[in-house]
Amino acid sequence: MTIRFVRHQDLRLTELDEEGIALHLEQRKYYSLSGTGLTILRALKTPRTEEELVQDLMARYDVTVDEAGRSVRTFLEECQDAGLVVPAPGLAVD
Repeated sequence: MTIRFVRHQDLRLTELDEEGIALHLEQRKYYSLSGTGLTILRALKTPRTEEELVQDLMARYDVTVDEAGRSVRTFLEECQDAGLVVPAPGLAVD
């Protein structure tokens, strides 16, 4: 089963040049984002799988599938730990 992820409903993004800021309203915390992180969180406005996020990075940046995969996995883990990204309810894919 593949899990789809989505941004937490209380997360707001602001873009600053090629980087960004994420504000978690419930936690009242700000997070600084690289361009890659901003790209991933923008994509997670709608539910996406890890594989779809890898494809998003590869379309935007000149990276290999392995590099994009490592970046996505690491970022998703960090975002889940911080409560910025959650599994999308009822949207698992077989």
